[in-house]
Amino acid sequence: MWGTLARVVVTDPAAVSAARAIVEDVLDAVDAACSRFRPDSELVRAGRAGGATVPVSPLLAGLLSVALRAARETDGDVDPTVGAALCRLGYDDDLRWVTVHGRPAVVPPAPPAVDWRQIRLDSNGLTVPDGVQLDLGATAKAWAADRCARDVARRCGVGALVALGGDIATAGAAPEGGWRIRVQDQPDDPYCVVELPAGAAVATSSTVSRQWLAGDTTMHHIVDPRTGLPAGRVWRSVSVAAYTCVRANTLSTAALVRGTAAPGWLADLGASARLVAADGTVRTVGSWSAKEGTS
Repeated sequence: MWGTLARVVVTDPAAVSAARAIVEDVLDAVDAACSRFRPDSELVRAGRAGGATVPVSPLLAGLLSVALRAARETDGDVDPTVGAALCRLGYDDDLRWVTVHGRPAVVPPAPPAVDWRQIRLDSNGLTVPDGVQLDLGATAKAWAADRCARDVARRCGVGALVALGGDIATAGAAPEGGWRIRVQDQPDDPYCVVELPAGAAVATSSTVSRQWLAGDTTMHHIVDPRTGLPAGRVWRSVSVAAYTCVRANTLSTAALVRGTAAPGWLADLGASARLVAADGTVRTVGSWSAKEGTS
C-alpha cells in the first residue's frame, strides 16, 4: 500500500480478518482524499482549481489541518507545498515505477516562492495558490496509522498495532510486556528493539529507504522546503517515539531536514529519539533506551 507494506497485528487472532478489512477501508478513503498520484483525488482536484476556493470533505479537511499544524510546529521543516518540488526531482509517479525506470537529470530549482502559510483552509473550503501542488505524504500516512489502530481496537475490542512502512501506531491493550518493535531502516543498518506501552507510537523517517536516480544523481523523498532539493544526508534515519504517530513522524521528518541541529532541537522538545548518522553511528535523545544490535 502506497509503495510500502501494511502490517496489522491484533491481540486476538480471531479478529484478524475484521481488523484487516477495517484498515483497508481507512486506507482506501485516505487514498481517495489525498493521493497526488490519482487524478480523481480530492487533493488533486483542489490543486486544479486555479486558486479558487473549493469545498472539501471532512476527511480531507482533517488531513490538511494535520499537515498545516505540522508545518507550524516545525517552523516549516515539514511543509505540504513540496509536491511540485518532488515532481521536479522525479518523484512524479508511483515510487516502484520511478525506481525501476529512473528519471531525467534535474536542473536545480529556484527557491520555492510559496509555502504552507499561503494555504487557506476554513469553513468556506480550501484555497491552494495557482501552480502549487500539495503533498501530504509526511503526515497522512502517520494519521492513517493512528486512525487504523484506534478503529481496530474500538470496533474489534482488541489491542491493535498498525504499521504502514515506518509509521507504527498502537491502540487498546498491549500484550504483556508491551509491543516489541525492531527499529531498523535498512537490513545492514544497526537495529534495536523497543517496547512500546499501550497507545504509544514510533515513526522512522529515512533519507535512504525511498530513493531513485535522476540522471546520475541519487534522490530521496525528504525535501528541504527552503531549497526544493533533498535534505542533506546527515542522518540515514531518525526514529521518534510519541503517543501519536503523527507527532512521531512530524518530528522524525523535521529532524532529517534540520541535519546537525536535530539532536539539540529534539532534546529541547523533550522528545525520545534515535538518530543513525551517515556513517552508521547511533545517537539517542531523551528517554530513548534500547540495546543496540548490528545484525
